[in-house]
Amino acid sequence: MSEAKRGILRAREICENRAQRAQELKADGRTVMGYLCIYPPLEMLTALDIVPYRVFGDMQTVITEADRGLPVAFCPFVRSCLDLGIKEEYSFLDGMVTSHACDAMEKAAHVWERLIGHPYFHFIEIPTKVTERAEAVLKGELQVFAQTLQTFVGREMSQESLKKAITVHNEQRALVRELYEQRMSDPPRISGGDTVRVLKAVMSLPVEEGNELLREVITEVQSLQPAVDAGGPRLMIWGSIVDDPSFVDMIEGAGCSVVVDDTCVGSRAYWKDVPITDDPLDGLAHHYLADIRCSRTFFEVAESDKEVAQKERASDLESRFGYIRHMVEGWKVDGAILQSVKYCDTHGFDVPDAIDYFKSLGIPSTYFEHDYTPGALAPLRTRVQGFLEMIC
Repeated sequence: MSEAKRGILRAREICENRAQRAQELKADGRTVMGYLCIYPPLEMLTALDIVPYRVFGDMQTVITEADRGLPVAFCPFVRSCLDLGIKEEYSFLDGMVTSHACDAMEKAAHVWERLIGHPYFHFIEIPTKVTERAEAVLKGELQVFAQTLQTFVGREMSQESLKKAITVHNEQRALVRELYEQRMSDPPRISGGDTVRVLKAVMSLPVEEGNELLREVITEVQSLQPAVDAGGPRLMIWGSIVDDPSFVDMIEGAGCSVVVDDTCVGSRAYWKDVPITDDPLDGLAHHYLADIRCSRTFFEVAESDKEVAQKERASDLESRFGYIRHMVEGWKVDGAILQSVKYCDTHGFDVPDAIDYFKSLGIPSTYFEHDYTPGALAPLRTRVQGFLEMIC
């Protein structure tokens, strides 16, 4: 093994055996807390020396137990997470933190609490509309969360420790943004599939170890030849969760480069830092409600613009999807793949408007649903190939 490849290869190894480091830390006496989606504030866990561990499904594992708590016509990713939980794949966790990221997550959270016994469980209600009052409501939720965590671990969460945790998590956000900048080159220096592997590895480690891994990977990719062959279209992926690297590998294997994404295992949680405020909970409440741009949250048009938005739909689209313009221009995107897992109403309802917004930018797009199984990849690859032929 060459010295230059240590970063990406180490990330791949961690990604393939995500639980190993968490289990080692637990054996050393650390508290390991599972969490679903990107809305639980990890800074609050880090401030109490709790190791955050993101819970994922497994596209390769057949769902056999989730019917005990969830219907078949339900988000397959969420069903997979619950299925693995029932099968005790996450038995090493000391607790779980869940949130109202979407209705499916909320339903699954309460089922998880009833069916899977953890010493600690907490559900955070996240408002779905960005207003000052909603931020105040979320701050109240975080205050309750802090109280339950402190009771569980028997330690106090000081403002100093929370501000320090925010700072180190902001460092991680900056490092992820720097990693994504390596995909701006033509061709990109790291593939989309390996980017997913790196991020899944980071989400399996304490924040300081994740930051160290990111620095190793960034140093490596800056010194290597680009990982993806030149000449193919540059694509963006938008939509619901993509947590299996083989999904992105399938797209890139069709003859293109996935240069940027807007998904919750990709860039979505990292674009903006948490502001450092006198009361750290104010900055956390603002960030997790207003800074994360997801279809589950309604971003209201400013009062002065409401009348314009009613007359000109373009104003509304810009309010909701304007952040995408930066990605399209910065990463020189040629086309967009809009995707969602089956039964994901949260993103599915946004698809027609997202297509219109990409069209307004002059970017061709295509949309498909998938059922979160390996069998979906072959037919999707054919559709990707057809889309590439259309835009080439």
